[in-house]
Amino acid sequence: MESLRTLHVETGMHSLGGPAQVVYLMTGLRDRGHEARLVCPKGSSVSRHAMAAGLDVVTVPLRTDLDVSFVLRLYRTIRRMNPDLVHLHSRRGADIMGGVAARLARVPAVILSRRIDNPVRRGPLSKLKYGTLCDRIITISDAVTNALLEGGVDPAKITRVRSAVDAKAYKVEPNGRFRKALGVRPETHVIGIVGQLIERKGHRYLLDAMPAILDKFPDTVLVALGQGPLLSHLRNHANSLKIEQNVMFVGFRNDMPHILRELDVLVHPATMEGLGVAVLQAMAAELPVVATAAGGMPEAVQDSVSGILVPPRDAGALSDAVIRLLAAPELRRAMGAAGRRIVEEQFSVDGMVEGILAVYRTALKIEEPLVHAAP
Repeated sequence: MESLRTLHVETGMHSLGGPAQVVYLMTGLRDRGHEARLVCPKGSSVSRHAMAAGLDVVTVPLRTDLDVSFVLRLYRTIRRMNPDLVHLHSRRGADIMGGVAARLARVPAVILSRRIDNPVRRGPLSKLKYGTLCDRIITISDAVTNALLEGGVDPAKITRVRSAVDAKAYKVEPNGRFRKALGVRPETHVIGIVGQLIERKGHRYLLDAMPAILDKFPDTVLVALGQGPLLSHLRNHANSLKIEQNVMFVGFRNDMPHILRELDVLVHPATMEGLGVAVLQAMAAELPVVATAAGGMPEAVQDSVSGILVPPRDAGALSDAVIRLLAAPELRRAMGAAGRRIVEEQFSVDGMVEGILAVYRTALKIEEPLVHAAP
């Protein structure tokens, strides 16, 4: 079989961890000689990133998660392309409506990716989503796999293929521009947290840890990269702790490799997390990580090797870990170097693409290797 015709559905509006993986995958498929077309909402940042990468993109309106007219629009696109398989990448509108459209179009195989470790509720909706509407399920970590198994999903349908990071993109020299733009001196300790401003990302626990960190290192600055519904709440919480002068909310940025290279530590205090692409990005940038031992993060961060793992919802453990790293520049450098090696060896884009291609072959019952050009 010389090539596959694949259609990918990603309905997330922001180019966060999941959508970035779609661009990695589609680029890898294209470079291997396979067709890959993306269907995504009009105005989404993933559409801009995919088009910038030279990928084939079809934008369609998607007003809400329950916009049932999306099924018809997607059905027509599928019928036009006549793909060998449809790969559904996101929960928002894609998992069920995308599955319905693909089944109505009689696509030979439907693949569903799951990136979150939320508990799976047993019931008719779960049976529809993970049973009837898809042939194979790709999870990004053992933690996500376990959530599906505990929800009664057929283990024979599940394959774990971990998320990836293009390590080469994070091999940049610090240029000082980010610190200068923030008015932060070169010698100031800067802690970063990357993620949507939502409850499960755990920002408030890091804010609670900051007074103890500032007692030891008074000039430390916390930079929160991301946006979300909790912005005002988190600002107020910082004010109540009297640390507002040391906390900066800077929104989403598209220059993450350079920003990460200017931080001293990345903290990821999430209470739930499928794997943690921000953690992988930090490791690729040779940045030590303090993360909670929640979800799939222990599969990414090797405790005391590439970073420090702490219990979830434990501000005291967070502050102790950050203080330990800020006090030990050599330890930070050693953990950063170890983290990059781990990303290169275990979380490469080529490894992710090949793993997903193997799932495609299984779903389509292809026994011979897929012919492709070298990546």
